[in-house]
Amino acid sequence: MNVCVIGTGYVGLVSGVCFSDIGNRVTCVDLDESKINNLKKGIVPIYEPGLKELVIKNSSAERLFFTTDLKEGMDSADVIIIAVGTPEKENGEADLRFVEAVAKSIGENISDYKVIVTKSTVPVGTNRRVKSIISEYCGHDQFDVASNPEFLREGSAIYDTMNMERAIIGVESQKAGDILRKLHEPFDTTIMVTDIETAEMIKYASNAFLATKISFINEIANICEKLNANVIDVAKGMGLDDRIGEKFLSAGIGYGGSCFPKDTKALIQISGEVEHDFRLLKSVIEVNNKQQHRLIEKAMKRFGRLEGMNVALLGLAFKPNTDDMREAASIVISSELVKQGATIKGYDPIAKETAKKVLPSQVTITETLDETIKDADIIMILTDWQEIKEMDLSKIADSPNKPVIFDGRNCFSLDHVAEFGIEYHSIGRPSLV
Repeated sequence: MNVCVIGTGYVGLVSGVCFSDIGNRVTCVDLDESKINNLKKGIVPIYEPGLKELVIKNSSAERLFFTTDLKEGMDSADVIIIAVGTPEKENGEADLRFVEAVAKSIGENISDYKVIVTKSTVPVGTNRRVKSIISEYCGHDQFDVASNPEFLREGSAIYDTMNMERAIIGVESQKAGDILRKLHEPFDTTIMVTDIETAEMIKYASNAFLATKISFINEIANICEKLNANVIDVAKGMGLDDRIGEKFLSAGIGYGGSCFPKDTKALIQISGEVEHDFRLLKSVIEVNNKQQHRLIEKAMKRFGRLEGMNVALLGLAFKPNTDDMREAASIVISSELVKQGATIKGYDPIAKETAKKVLPSQVTITETLDETIKDADIIMILTDWQEIKEMDLSKIADSPNKPVIFDGRNCFSLDHVAEFGIEYHSIGRPSLV
């Protein structure tokens, strides 16, 4: 099948590459000429394990192509996928300017039947708007629109696509449903065909529920600390109930990234437009915002003041295996540390360059873990990279400063830390002092 993917951001590039890897001929389109030129050379704009290798593999096999010419990408395509950004407006709404601009361009260039699929996360009703715009500019109705939301986790997006748990396809016609079913059948996944509005809602409902699980376990963690209970065991006991499940029950310093913060706020806006007060989701967001300050609160309680103290931040990206800094807890925490007058070093295995663009200029970005923790009075663990989870705690125990660890991701067992005699404060567990 011939596929055109418009937008080479995270969703568009990963989707296009994976569709090509199962045998389709895929053309990825983007207006950014430098990005397209780099992709033709095998240089990818984002860090995602396995992505670069698949770009090179499928480009060499002449299944994957890159262009800035939309008409070139569309002409031979059976399916056109819209995968451009839908950034958050100040009021929490999804900004649909890019989606609408693409719909206009498709309308100006479409000449025969296509299935036009929105993979970007968009409010319910957007695909109807896309159909209206395309019809306005093409003057005919020889096309179908569809919704096919993505459910990718950054850091494991290739795996998630090649082993997708489900494909949600929202369509108006049998013909469009058959084409999209055929496109997804090679993934050996559960295919669910719905109407368009239901497919759009499934995406928001899914992310809102996962965000709710995270905020819930963080609230339980905060109670556990006051009751001298261990939230890790609490979560394990909860997860053994298959009605609950163990996933997304890891207590920490909240969620971040490109999806949960944006999609939860957008769903509240969508609810407001139909005069529904989504009080539960508002509380989820409130809990998450507060949770990002937990380590600062713990450090202030322990030391009274942080002025003049050397603080090492370990992990800066919002989660492991990505360089994405969007809504990362490190932004909130480092900004507060600057206000408190601390001296800050920050380390991340991958996100060094992206971190420099968004963290306060007072944060010194280092090259190694050892360099970061040297002379530290306080160590704050913000991202549970494998390198951080496997670091040698004896180096911290032997440090002349005897740094205190505030672990926002519960990277170590209490028994393991106790072997080194380190003062250790984590989330939802008794402190070691």
